[in-house]
Amino acid sequence: MELLANLNQNQKEAVMHKEGPCLVLAGAGSGKTRVLTTRIAYLIEQGIPSYNILAITFTNKAAKEMKERVTNLVAQPLSFIGTFHSLGVRILKEEYNYVGLDKNFTILDSDDVLSVIKKIEKELNIDPKFCAPSYVRNRISFIKNENLSLDEIEKFFNTDAEKTVIKIYQEYLEILKKNNSVDFDDLLRLPVKIFRENKTVLEKYQQRYKYILVDEYQDTNEVQYQLIKLLASKYCNLFVVGDANQSIYGFRNANFKNILNFEKDYKGCHVITLEENYRSTENILKIANCVIKNNKERKDLELHGVLGEGVKTKYIRTIDGKDEVETVLNEINNLIDEGYHYKDIAVLYRTNAQARLVEEVFLKHNVAYQVVGAYYFYQRKEIKDLLSYLKLINNPNDDISLRRVINVPKRGIGNVSVDKLEALARSENTSMFKAISNGKELEFKNLILSLIEEAKNLSLTELIDEILLKTSMKEELSKEKNLENELRLDNLEEFKSITASFEERTGSVNLDDFLDEISLIADVSEHKSNNDGVTLMTIHSAKGLEFACVFLIGMEEGIFPHQNSLYEAGDIEEERRLCYVGITRAKERLYLLNAKRRILYGKEEINPVSRFIEEINPDLLDVSENNLFTDNYAKYTSKNGINAGEFTTDYKPGDVVMHNTCGRGAVINVDDKFVTVAFSKRFGIKKVLIDYKGMRRL
Repeated sequence: MELLANLNQNQKEAVMHKEGPCLVLAGAGSGKTRVLTTRIAYLIEQGIPSYNILAITFTNKAAKEMKERVTNLVAQPLSFIGTFHSLGVRILKEEYNYVGLDKNFTILDSDDVLSVIKKIEKELNIDPKFCAPSYVRNRISFIKNENLSLDEIEKFFNTDAEKTVIKIYQEYLEILKKNNSVDFDDLLRLPVKIFRENKTVLEKYQQRYKYILVDEYQDTNEVQYQLIKLLASKYCNLFVVGDANQSIYGFRNANFKNILNFEKDYKGCHVITLEENYRSTENILKIANCVIKNNKERKDLELHGVLGEGVKTKYIRTIDGKDEVETVLNEINNLIDEGYHYKDIAVLYRTNAQARLVEEVFLKHNVAYQVVGAYYFYQRKEIKDLLSYLKLINNPNDDISLRRVINVPKRGIGNVSVDKLEALARSENTSMFKAISNGKELEFKNLILSLIEEAKNLSLTELIDEILLKTSMKEELSKEKNLENELRLDNLEEFKSITASFEERTGSVNLDDFLDEISLIADVSEHKSNNDGVTLMTIHSAKGLEFACVFLIGMEEGIFPHQNSLYEAGDIEEERRLCYVGITRAKERLYLLNAKRRILYGKEEINPVSRFIEEINPDLLDVSENNLFTDNYAKYTSKNGINAGEFTTDYKPGDVVMHNTCGRGAVINVDDKFVTVAFSKRFGIKKVLIDYKGMRRL
């Protein structure tokens, strides 16, 4: 059969599976999209009407690609191929009356939701500083994606802020109802509600969608899982494709256990593994296998390739952060000499803050690059805000900077007030700052005046800390724990690396000199996205992409794995899956780099080598230093040069330890998994994984 001509045996088996539940464990680069699209064409060829087939994926881009591929394989009209949300819209457009909607209901976007929440807080006299609207929006999204009942919400939401969220949530639901509106989370939650409460409606859709295919099943959250389970419960012709090893969206409430539990949910289901990788060389795949096998919660899936052994992966331990990027640049130049192009190369990192130094060095050496999934470092909102504060401290008559930050974070100084102030300043022929004489604007003026005074006795790096503290920029972003805010905080902290480097290099703490230098670096308006540029991106953003040559930088404990993941085994496993994703983006060349010391967030750090490096068989690596593997941890010393002690898992209460992030502490309890340590007041009491290699007994 021509349709199956170029498939391997396991791919054919998956495509030709017809009745009953089927789990396809598809490793990175194993051709899962090809299997899904060929299966849709095969079902149609076997006489299944296309309108009985439902194919769901996560992004519009993936849905578009699937549609195009299926169109090339079959001539007749397509079945439904789209995202979870587009399916939800289709169901609600037909069944709107079951949830009290009119057919012309409005779908609110994220900004609309924020506006509604702000209105509710104003009406209920809730201080937005106590319960930030963005925090409320995220908690409401969590409630809907977990499909929690009011009883469940009241059980789990215990803090004062969370109890306030419940109050706002109830008002929010009422406003949506009155306005004939839904939000994006409702597009999934409401169809589940309709199906549960109306058996005849559910049966109609079960009859319509007898064959269901789901892509990236490991990324489903609770409400998506419930929707699929309801639709598939009659015929059980559920065909899911995914890889638990590539589940990296826990922060979006994705539950990778949905794929691990598939065989429990659907007894006797057919399981097929796709382990033949068509993307990467054997050496790269062996490294990926070395790392991921250390995860306990996983499915057995060992990738092997068809492209030959390939060259060894280079592991390079550099002197410091700048040397790391310079080394990347040297290796890129070597690749260009070998015939590769810039567009074949990607530099991947754990957090956006790491991109700043890469951009700086690439700009300096005139290397074409493009940053994917993020703004250039100096163009990010939080960095521009911080720079505006610095400019205002340096020159209070800077009206442009004043306008930008007079209400950042929000201080109740709206556009009308700012316009009036500008008109007053114009009439008095003076600056806006000088024209301020009363109200909340005067509080802001006094804040800037106090920072001007403090700046006289502080280093530039210390001044950044004072700005972040006294303006409440840091507090505002710390209130709500989500990935976006974590990245913004990382970027603000990383800005201190720029001031620290400037002070170290020049010996100057002069703000005016610093701003002059920054203005030259920060003007990236001349940098245009180049089709032949090196790609810079986070590993999260790289999922689904591939490059001939990949550089993974910052492979150190506290950076990758990220410091926020070091206390929970589940978090470490997600970081390891992220590392696996990063490695498997590389087709031909892979480079792993880290630094012995680096300035990160304004402080000199001496981080242990990432555990992910240690998990790789040294025989697979082309290592650029002698005795590297014996030197990793035993010689780790603290910032002050004090020997950091011995690594052990045999702790006992009373032991004094040195933790690479939290510093000195005393062990107060030990169990099978954790060491409980009392650190300084700044860090408090923390549970640390007993085998965490970034802690030593002194």
